[in-house]
Amino acid sequence: MDDDAGHRDHLGGEAEDGGEDGGGDGGGEGGGGLDRRRFLGAAAGGAAGLALGVVAGCDATGGGGEVSGDAPSPDPSAGGADRSAADAAERKRPGSPDWRIRSVGPPEAVEGYTDRVSVLPGEEFGLYVSTTAPGFRVSAYRIGWYGGAQARLVWRSGRIAGHAQRRPLLIAATRSVRADWDRTAAVRTDGWPEGAYLLRLDAENGHQRYVPLIVRSASAAGRTVLMHAPATWQAYNLWGGSSLYEGNDGAYATRSFAVSFDRPYDKNGAEKFLVYERALVVLAERIGIPLAYTTGVDVHLAPSVLRDATAAVSLGHDEYWTPEQRLHMTRARDAGTNLAFLGANTCFRRIRLEKGSTGAVRTVVCYKTAYKDDPYLEAHREMATTDFRVPPAADPESSLTGVLYEGYPTDAPYVVHQAGHWVFAGTAVKRGESFDHLVGVEYDRVTPGRPTPARLEIVAHSPLVCKGRGSHADSAYYTVPSGAGVFASGTMRWVEGLMAGTRENGRNHGLDARTGAFVTRTTGNVLRAFAKGPAGRTMPEPRDNVRSVYGDAATA
Repeated sequence: MDDDAGHRDHLGGEAEDGGEDGGGDGGGEGGGGLDRRRFLGAAAGGAAGLALGVVAGCDATGGGGEVSGDAPSPDPSAGGADRSAADAAERKRPGSPDWRIRSVGPPEAVEGYTDRVSVLPGEEFGLYVSTTAPGFRVSAYRIGWYGGAQARLVWRSGRIAGHAQRRPLLIAATRSVRADWDRTAAVRTDGWPEGAYLLRLDAENGHQRYVPLIVRSASAAGRTVLMHAPATWQAYNLWGGSSLYEGNDGAYATRSFAVSFDRPYDKNGAEKFLVYERALVVLAERIGIPLAYTTGVDVHLAPSVLRDATAAVSLGHDEYWTPEQRLHMTRARDAGTNLAFLGANTCFRRIRLEKGSTGAVRTVVCYKTAYKDDPYLEAHREMATTDFRVPPAADPESSLTGVLYEGYPTDAPYVVHQAGHWVFAGTAVKRGESFDHLVGVEYDRVTPGRPTPARLEIVAHSPLVCKGRGSHADSAYYTVPSGAGVFASGTMRWVEGLMAGTRENGRNHGLDARTGAFVTRTTGNVLRAFAKGPAGRTMPEPRDNVRSVYGDAATA
């Protein structure tokens, strides 16, 4: 288990390998019943020759002006068969291969944020932009498969006048940084299908930045809901000099105790989404299962989105949860919704969300090791913003995920333990077969003696060394009486593994095309099985093998 002072950004030990500034055309996607050879051929073909969809918007002058577009799209509010038809029509639309950033430039060149973490289709959000250029445009790209292009241009603004905004505001009590900029434009999402979006700011100085936005689903009934993790994105965001890990001087002791959504994300503006979430969205869209979109913040606020969902998927780095979000996910599982945790270190930090002046949630609070200094704690003794597993109100995440976060950093092969398990169907793997570098940079394991669901099956058991100590990372599967199945990958590189063997995601830690094919097929197996309803009723039951794997430690 890492200490906070050494933890910093979970990408800290990987950024040189896993940065997401570069382009690429492979996509790392498979599924769809492709065998390994055919998958690799398809991945190599990538986005070549795809058409570019161009959507024009009307001009705007900025300064709070309205920006609108005229992109015809399927009705995103349709229900039942109409909604499925709209999904199918959306997937067939031509993609836009030019969605990637070509030049980030210096931080002040252009950067922005929205005043809402997510919106329903047709709702409005405010866009706040600062730039050294005299003008800029905004392009809204929806992430998906789109024949390999991986995004579609849904809307583009006219020219918006640009200017440099004021310096950030530091809130001394929590060492929190807010931009507090003037609103540049109001954008309506009429005709925008539900999904994960990257707003790309194209400044006239030639530089670009992303602003992520989720156009969320009002309902996920009969669908697999992808739960994005903006609270975790924000926890690591160093824009303005501070995050929940370090202050302006780079020290843990001067870190923020609260971080605000009212500021841009650092680097290219959407690094956490691009590295840990995008490839799963692309795969899920490609294999064609019915999907819904939400965020952890929205599950906290409005758990009704989980009602009657076939599955809920937590993506590659989803560390910061409120107790309410965890409760709502647990209740969904106990009502029959399958859960997939495709990362590591999930549901590790207990946070509080606070509303801003508009009434929307705009702040993530997590004092961590200094939780006793939180004034809120005096009247709310059970709401310490520290790790879920530590007192007061200790509640280790393993009771939900089946695995427990153990350490950082590591780099190790992923080793198959139960080769005949249904999650590995079609991969042709054998017991003991391994995939180099797939375990890292953080990992989870089944931990005897901690709260763990019964009838838990360890399907991968990977030896590793972390900070000089030997241990293991585990992928695990269990079911509950409702029939819901729960799968946890046990490694933070799982979603990155979907891009292995392509030019996506930098050098990708040395992950190769063989690993990409394996992770893609396995993930596709999980998504397809979970999309059919409670997996405990349709797939083989888990074999409780914790004792055989861990021996006497399992009963200690």
